[in-house]
Amino acid sequence: MDTPGNIHELIQVIEGAWLNWMNLVNQMQDKGSTNIGMGNWSLKDIIAHITWHEQEMVGLIQAHALVGSELWNLPTDERNAAIYEQTKDQPLEQVLAESEQVHQQLLDALPTLSDEDLIDPSSFPNMPPDWQPWMIIAQNTYEHYEDHMKDVENWLADQNASLPRG
Repeated sequence: MDTPGNIHELIQVIEGAWLNWMNLVNQMQDKGSTNIGMGNWSLKDIIAHITWHEQEMVGLIQAHALVGSELWNLPTDERNAAIYEQTKDQPLEQVLAESEQVHQQLLDALPTLSDEDLIDPSSFPNMPPDWQPWMIIAQNTYEHYEDHMKDVENWLADQNASLPRG
């Protein structure tokens, strides 16, 4: 995506992608497929993973600084494994409720940013000068939903391809 023109445009993109993500989650729930395995994770695990990243963006926005979990210091695979370990035993209902709660916190926090904040890393203490804040938010929200939607859709396509034809 090009740089969003303003905070309202960023919110619209995030919310549109979120609705698409939740529609897919709801479809999987309707099929009773939330605990099926997609690689090493279930859909529930993916939801918890996305929620963790959104929560980190809530913290970034509320603190108006590059702050967050120590897990960011780990390589991606190790960080993802640690997030999985923290959330793997949570029941689906808890994961879904937390997901909705954190997403609402994100939507409530985003309007506190100015349009300038989206493109000015100096608006966020500790943020490297070559980073763009809107990109950090995008990578941990709508781009993240879309990445995992592809994972789920590919899993569904594989399942449909393996069904007997008759």
